[in-house]
Amino acid sequence: MMNQHFHISGMTCNGCRSDVEQRLNAVKSINSATVSLEKEEAIIQSNSIVDIKELQTALPSKYHVKAIEQRNVFDHVSDKVQENQLSKFQQLKPLFLILGYITIATILLNYSRENWDGAMLDFMGLFLIVFSFFKMLDLKGFPGSFKMYDPLAKAIPVYGWVYPFIETALGLMFLMRFEIRIALMVTIAILSITTIGVVKTLLSKKSIQCACLGTALKLPMTEATIIENGIMIVMAVTYLFSM
Repeated sequence: MMNQHFHISGMTCNGCRSDVEQRLNAVKSINSATVSLEKEEAIIQSNSIVDIKELQTALPSKYHVKAIEQRNVFDHVSDKVQENQLSKFQQLKPLFLILGYITIATILLNYSRENWDGAMLDFMGLFLIVFSFFKMLDLKGFPGSFKMYDPLAKAIPVYGWVYPFIETALGLMFLMRFEIRIALMVTIAILSITTIGVVKTLLSKKSIQCACLGTALKLPMTEATIIENGIMIVMAVTYLFSM
């Protein structure tokens, strides 16, 4: 009996993981297959070497299989240290870029105005519209990823399906200055619930993907997610009390 390790990309939720594991276990040459969503890895037990083409054929086209080179423990530890030092910023780079563009757009919308009273509403509106757009790119995959850390989505699955539309509606309400008070209160409520789930996930030291930008961009669940939600909550609370 021998073990082989394969990297499998394209999994976005536990449903994907179960599907991949079930399909791999159905392959005749495989004795058993264990799949990890967090590591994007499949461990195959078999009596002989399994061809990577055989695995790829057994899976839908959205999953991509790549062999993982087995190295000694010292190489693994060295890579892990380097990953912890470098990868957080690199993986969060798309988030920082998007926030930067939203900030620039807000400045351009308000620089010629006599006062910047509406700048906060513009920022929140653009933030919600852009973030909902990325979630819309994979409406089927987003709910599964979202419910892994959002308490309400976990308790009420349909909430994960409608969440991108709620964000879009709130974004339009801010940009159109429509029922601002209601939009602020709903924003505070939904982001507070999500933040509670994020904090619990980080405290449990689970390694999962953040679904703030949907499943199109793979972002790690880190302290940056709390900061991102915190900024929006503080802005919403500040504006609500200033009304």
